[in-house]
Amino acid sequence: MFTLASLLEDESLGLSVLVPGPPGALEEPAAWVHNTELPDPSGYVRRRELVLTNGLWDDRIAASGFVANVQRAQAAGIVFGLRSERPTTPEDLVAACRDAGVPLLEIAAAVPFTAISEAVATRYTEERQGALVGMVRRGDALATAISRGAGASGVLRVLRRDHELPLAVIDRMGRLLASAGTELDTAQLHTVATGLTRRPPPLELDLGAAGRAALYLVGAVGDVDAALICLRPVSELTRVEQDALDQAARFLSLEVAKQQAVQAIELRFASELLEMVLSGGSRDAEVPGRLRAFGVDPEGPLAVWTAAFAGPEATLPGLAEVIGEFFVAAGVPVVVAAGSQDVVAVLSWRQGEREAALLAERLAAAVGERFPGHRAVVGLGGTARGPAGLREPLIRSREVCRTLRRGGAGPAVRTFAELGPHRLLLGTQNAVALRTLADGVLAPIREHDARRGGELETTLRAFLDHDGHWQATAAALRVHVNTLRNRLAKISELTGRDTSRTADRVDLFLALQAADMV
Repeated sequence: MFTLASLLEDESLGLSVLVPGPPGALEEPAAWVHNTELPDPSGYVRRRELVLTNGLWDDRIAASGFVANVQRAQAAGIVFGLRSERPTTPEDLVAACRDAGVPLLEIAAAVPFTAISEAVATRYTEERQGALVGMVRRGDALATAISRGAGASGVLRVLRRDHELPLAVIDRMGRLLASAGTELDTAQLHTVATGLTRRPPPLELDLGAAGRAALYLVGAVGDVDAALICLRPVSELTRVEQDALDQAARFLSLEVAKQQAVQAIELRFASELLEMVLSGGSRDAEVPGRLRAFGVDPEGPLAVWTAAFAGPEATLPGLAEVIGEFFVAAGVPVVVAAGSQDVVAVLSWRQGEREAALLAERLAAAVGERFPGHRAVVGLGGTARGPAGLREPLIRSREVCRTLRRGGAGPAVRTFAELGPHRLLLGTQNAVALRTLADGVLAPIREHDARRGGELETTLRAFLDHDGHWQATAAALRVHVNTLRNRLAKISELTGRDTSRTADRVDLFLALQAADMV
């Protein structure tokens, strides 16, 4: 882009101002130059082009009409070229430009219009060369920042060397990865995260008091993982600024991909730790080393917590990362492993159960803030004196979490001891004993269901959940009471336990609980 003022500074063009136009008009960017002698060039002149003319139209249209047509095309102004036949600019053209507020320049007869075209082309070439050089230089700086581990903050620092823009990098979980020249509150971060879930994501968002912000999407593996936010609308950004932001967003994709790879390795490493704890045996010796790799002291007391969302949707992408961030912020060394139905945390813990419950409630609240509309629950499995004792707290914490998920609007945090004596009893048994109890009672029912596509186990669970009430159970299953009676009779026949007797109901209930725990 060029301006009329920049052309006036070039003495070789021999330009002079006859009508400056409105204040600041000479400093407004112009798009290009357009040489025309048409009475009405409005159909050909593009917006912000500078019209060059010798006035050969004056025998077909009045000066005021020509100026009106130029103004309708939203041209940047008019340059009138003097000739030997017309050594001065017509007064009626000067008057028409003054009345219409259209800038009017005069060029000497000795200077051809091609001199202006060449000057403008030279400026464009210099501008594009400068932009290209700047992009290459900035690309080198961005690559250096990424390779040296400067992260998203390093990318923003490089970007702000040339452009003083208010910037932030926010991921799809609403986490602020970096910022420069601006501060965003929790609501604004959530607005961006919500916008990134749309398909397609928006290129601008209204951030309330911060105004409209331009979004430059950052994707690592074919999906939108984050966004580079500029707290200005796109309409207020120059082409050079837009190109710089787009370039920075591409380099941020490399940084996000690197972070995702590291997180994937850490989550896999943590998941293998849980497998070692649950399997026991020959892999017990590997557990202390895995704990040390995450900064957890294997020689000290170790607590196991399990978190999930209440209701059918137990986990969501990013839950493990949010939980890990919480413990880091709290200064608690931890290993966080994501499962299909929960997220398990093994942490160093030297305080009591009361302090654990208070921190767990803060964790549930923090997760709820990051995932609006979802209620987080946390099961505390107790502590172990070293890696060898982790298995039972792990099983207990998962059982507590599973119970809380089904508990509706109950407490968000509970310990295993608060669940009831029957779970305490089952919690003292190993996996083999629990599986033996469950299979010994439930195997005939499950074989029948698998062979005939029946729902005997579902019916038994519903019957016990409704305390043996026939009408309530039938309503929950949406079957007739007689159908329910027939199913329970079949259960009694297969298991040898009468669902109407308390002792037999206890056997059936404990078998179901044991099955859930293993």
